[in-house]
Amino acid sequence: MSNKPEPINQSNEISNSELVRKSQLGEKDAFEQLVIRHQDLVFSLAYKLTGNREMANDVAQEAFIRAWKAIEKFRGDSTFSTWIYRITVNTAWTLRKKARKHNTLNIEDTYEPIVIDEKKDPELVAINSDLSSVLINALDKIPIEQRIIVELKNIEGRSHKEIADYLDISVTAAKVRLHRAHQRLRQILEEVER
Repeated sequence: MSNKPEPINQSNEISNSELVRKSQLGEKDAFEQLVIRHQDLVFSLAYKLTGNREMANDVAQEAFIRAWKAIEKFRGDSTFSTWIYRITVNTAWTLRKKARKHNTLNIEDTYEPIVIDEKKDPELVAINSDLSSVLINALDKIPIEQRIIVELKNIEGRSHKEIADYLDISVTAAKVRLHRAHQRLRQILEEVER
């Protein structure tokens, strides 16, 4: 009898919780399947938090490395998706702070242009482009923990409960932080109008 771990079925027959259990036993193939299942979610979140593809790739890669290193500590109090989402948010926060601290990357200059259908009214295209630029700049001026909540709620459409789970805070705290973030954004946007 071989001591080799059994191969992972390529279909989605194996649940995430079973893949987590196998990963906790050191089966790298199981963790690889978790990465494959969640890589789009992680990259998408990382991109929304950084606004830059290269930095989003770094965040996603680092988030999965951190998850692998900590997989044995995963208790299953939440789903793996929620857990990796939380790790991604924390990783993005850490890497953005390092980038700003070392001045190696000016976050305001990293947003890639928004692609707008050129068949639309040119005036509408210009207005949308200006509006997007103003909103992106305003989001960059609020603290990262507020920005994350605004993006989760207003861009991704997550519920207060989902936000609370992702950030490991209470629903009330999520609502309060969102309210404060909206107030701060409103102040910034009013200053731009003056």
